[in-house]
Amino acid sequence: MARRRSSKGGKYGRGAQKTVASAMRRAKRGTLKAGRGRRGSVKSRKQAIAIGLSEARKKGAKVPRKRSSSKKSSKK
Repeated sequence: MARRRSSKGGKYGRGAQKTVASAMRRAKRGTLKAGRGRRGSVKSRKQAIAIGLSEARKKGAKVPRKRSSSKKSSKK
């Protein structure tokens, strides 16, 4: 029997979902910027989602923490 997540306790809050949706719309329009450069328009959907989640975190919305990148051992 498969478990179903209840409608209340989701991973992302409603505010975060709205912020990401807004970022996606701006990406489609071409007004979402990545970085501080002049031609810093977003290249992919994933990038737009990441920017939306980042904005949501800054606003204090319910968003899981960023995954930390694991340190890879360098070959010498």
